[in-house]
Amino acid sequence: MTCLAITGHRGLGPDTEELVATELRRTIAERADEPLVGMSCVADGADTLFARSVLDAGGSLVVVVPAAQYRDSLPAEHRPVYDALLARATDVVRLDYQRSTSESHMRAGVRMVEEADELVAVWDGEPARGHGGTADVVRAARALGVPVTVIWPEGAHRD
Repeated sequence: MTCLAITGHRGLGPDTEELVATELRRTIAERADEPLVGMSCVADGADTLFARSVLDAGGSLVVVVPAAQYRDSLPAEHRPVYDALLARATDVVRLDYQRSTSESHMRAGVRMVEEADELVAVWDGEPARGHGGTADVVRAARALGVPVTVIWPEGAHRD
């Protein structure tokens, strides 16, 4: 069994989402020789694209919920997507934070990295825009010796 975790940017435009989704599907297909587990917080953006790709490839999804109020912190239009993916999860890990903060997000990223065989990072290579961002999770994975696969296709950009 292979366990992949995701970290990645939110606020991706439609063109970038399509580029990233294509690359995620390819990356996951390359690892689908054995049972696959994907770990994600299923935020809008890279997390959701990854979760869908894992499920579409026949893998199972583990959702890590950073805080009790996490869902409420997501954009309103994303909440139905979050709910649908949460309902398809084979396991849900709920961290002991009440509020959705940069600290709870960082802890969720580290929790996933600690359990994963590999981290997939949808990352433009830039520093995190706040504590617990993509660059911070990549740095934590590398510090723990977890392999990191960076996905940032040609033509991708962040808002």
